[in-house]
Amino acid sequence: MAAWYELDLAQAAASVRDGAVSCVDLTRACLERIDALDPEVHAWVTIKHDEVMREAALLDAERERGAMLGILHGVPVGVKDVFYTAGLRTAAGSPTMADFVPSSDATAVHRLRRAGALILGKTATTEFAYLDPSPTRNPWQLDHTPGGSSSGSAAALAARMCFGALGTQTVGSTIRPAAYCGVVGLKPTYGRISRAGVVPLAEGLDHVGILTRSVTDAALILQAVAGHDPDDPRSSSQPVPDYLDAVKKAAKPARLGLLRSGIFAEADQDVVTHLEKTVETLERAGVQVIEAEAPKTLAQTAQALAVEVAYEAAKWGRAIPGKDRARLGQKIRELIERGLQITREQFAQAERLRQRFQAEVTRLFERFDLLLAPSTPAGAPQGLASTGDPRFIAPWTFAGVPVLGIPVGLDRRRLPLGAQLISAPFSEDRLLGYGRWCETQIAFNLAAPV
Repeated sequence: MAAWYELDLAQAAASVRDGAVSCVDLTRACLERIDALDPEVHAWVTIKHDEVMREAALLDAERERGAMLGILHGVPVGVKDVFYTAGLRTAAGSPTMADFVPSSDATAVHRLRRAGALILGKTATTEFAYLDPSPTRNPWQLDHTPGGSSSGSAAALAARMCFGALGTQTVGSTIRPAAYCGVVGLKPTYGRISRAGVVPLAEGLDHVGILTRSVTDAALILQAVAGHDPDDPRSSSQPVPDYLDAVKKAAKPARLGLLRSGIFAEADQDVVTHLEKTVETLERAGVQVIEAEAPKTLAQTAQALAVEVAYEAAKWGRAIPGKDRARLGQKIRELIERGLQITREQFAQAERLRQRFQAEVTRLFERFDLLLAPSTPAGAPQGLASTGDPRFIAPWTFAGVPVLGIPVGLDRRRLPLGAQLISAPFSEDRLLGYGRWCETQIAFNLAAPV
């Protein structure tokens, strides 16, 4: 097969395992794709051309000896440039970190390597994973944003430059670019994946995210990287379920709670139309879809989350020398300055609201298997000045519950739209199983036309 890059991650892993393709051939296909398209897309900030080819050859030798490293053996992936990578620059999109080369891997990166994945390089991010845009363009239409802050990871996947990628989400930074670029995004429960070795924005809200081309692919990566890490005291010690078994079973949700009132009523007509089509598709397949009442404190979460992000960003921001702070982008600099003005009591008030909101969200799952909502109010904005609107995604980040974003169609401009499935804390196995079933019914899997 000439176009090996067209495989999804699960297919690529199976092809390596079965001997249908070598790790070298998979890696070469991705590198050639990057060389051809990235001068326009700008999804990558660092590529390990020669090094990753040598690593691929070593993994081929291991496979020939019958020594497969793990479920991702020989599959090339990307890593957002906020994850520490040993011997490879980690700049977090900022000139203040341009010379930083870590001596060790972030835990999530280490676990990817342990599962056999090949790290192609670092994908572009907005500065410190906040709002100052990266140079990355949307592969569907190059004059539109791919979203942020996991801009490069989503764009690289949509352009078929890699088979999976790590991102992060503090507000909407995994699910939004997934929606804008027509790929799958998974934001697990807070603490499900270690944040050790990830450059922080707001530690109480930072989540490691996963971007792939299918729900099964997301399950594969989550299986490889999930679990407690003593280097991250906030990581969960809850057992890691068998996510791959969950997607194989692909269960149909019985009761789906539809969120389209309140803030979700602000979606544009294209989003509303595709949401209605999605609901009709699922109902025809036997799902009971019921209008869900949004949590009472939902409208207050945006301000509370903004307080927490600014307050926590100021914790590390105050350590940046004045001369370096002046080199920061305008939006991250303003965030730090706002955070320095927030009092401990204001932060405590935001935390109390978060606890109430989490309780309200948890009660919804006494009635519903999943919640369904649009991922964004509209498709990707034109231009690169904005990374897009996160307000439909932010509440679930604030609550720390798992979210799966799946593409559902194209708007009138031929840009992707996404829907998000929201589940109870630490129920990623059910979320992925239900999500895989929904994905097969919706059946959207188009490649970006770049």
